[in-house]
Amino acid sequence: MIRLIDFFAAFFGLLFLWPVLLIVTIIGMFDTGAPIFVQTRVGRNKKPFKLIKFRTMSVETKSVASHLASNASITKLGNFLRKTKIDELPQLINVVKGEMSLVGPRPNLFNQEELIKERDALGVYNVLPGVTGLAQVQNIDMSTPKLLAEIDKQMIDTLSLKNYFKYILMTVTGSGSGDAVK
Repeated sequence: MIRLIDFFAAFFGLLFLWPVLLIVTIIGMFDTGAPIFVQTRVGRNKKPFKLIKFRTMSVETKSVASHLASNASITKLGNFLRKTKIDELPQLINVVKGEMSLVGPRPNLFNQEELIKERDALGVYNVLPGVTGLAQVQNIDMSTPKLLAEIDKQMIDTLSLKNYFKYILMTVTGSGSGDAVK
């Protein structure tokens, strides 16, 4: 049921939001020269997939978790995209492809070994990663691996249609600030 909702919500989201996606892409060309950011992340069953986002940091920024990146790396456009969460919109493509859900644990990088260990122990990788979830709306980011894994597990165990829509609504209305940056 949730997969159907994911697919149709993401499909229609892309259909209706394409002007926003196009405008941000064009403005991003002037901001960084490379407005689309693609990064290999850990997916369901620890299978790698290519996460698609709008670039919010300079092109030279090292590929690390956001909380390990320097605040100076964030561009002016990137700051706006992060605050409004518009940087996440291209992930609707990942949702349509079945690599992600709208709601689930945020996908981490393969070099985040401590987080992988904590999530693996709790079975967090048994579900699709998500664009948003309980940890995001509670401002829990990847800098606290054990707590994040526990909150992810709690979300998985209590996920209902009501909570699914609750997390999406909370995200759209501004709850959660995303991953912290130094």
